Amino acid sequence: MGWLFALWNSTIGKKFVMALTGLVLFGFVIGHMAGNLQIFAGPERINAYGKMLHDNAALLWATRAVLLASVLLHILTSIQLAARNRAARPVPYQARQWREASFASRFMMPAGLLVALFVAYHILHLTVGVAHPDRFRMLDGSRHAMDVHHNVVAGFSVWYISLIYVAAQVMLGLHLSHGAWSMFQSLGISHPRWTPLIKLGARGVAALVVLGNISIPLAVLAGVVK
Repeated sequence: MGWLFALWNSTIGKKFVMALTGLVLFGFVIGHMAGNLQIFAGPERINAYGKMLHDNAALLWATRAVLLASVLLHILTSIQLAARNRAARPVPYQARQWREASFASRFMMPAGLLVALFVAYHILHLTVGVAHPDRFRMLDGSRHAMDVHHNVVAGFSVWYISLIYVAAQVMLGLHLSHGAWSMFQSLGISHPRWTPLIKLGARGVAALVVLGNISIPLAVLAGVVK
């Protein structure tokens, strides 16, 4: 196991772990958005989707375990890499001139922290139901499956709750737009010809995620989803 510890302790190894966990989380974000967009198909569709997830408890908890491990490793490696970068240059620059670094790349750590805080709130809001218990209910006759449609509409009918979600999606988009393409770089998939296309694709997917996710609270506020 010595080689595994050496790999974990190396900068390359940590970047590799960060890229792999980022890939897992990126895939979850896409799947989560696709599932949530079923709310536009009506209450029966989105509630059946939520019930299906809770009826497959083993798969649900296995997925949650993988996601939790990925989140913890992603945060841990990001902190360790940031600490190594600071240690490599203990004397700060007297003046900074950003030439290649985009705003999204410079805002990665703050955006990631804000997204992590939002995820905690999101779980308390729409998964556990303790953030706004007066706007949360279970399906009739069920102690496990929640009334997803009601909970989403009741929650997003409050403008400041919708505002929190919209702002969080903007932070997520910033994090994804840089993280998605740098993930390829960390995995060794980099070429002068393809990198600009990967960057463009990452920004496009990040924009689609943001638009898809914010469409739900905006549709509730506009009365499209009732």
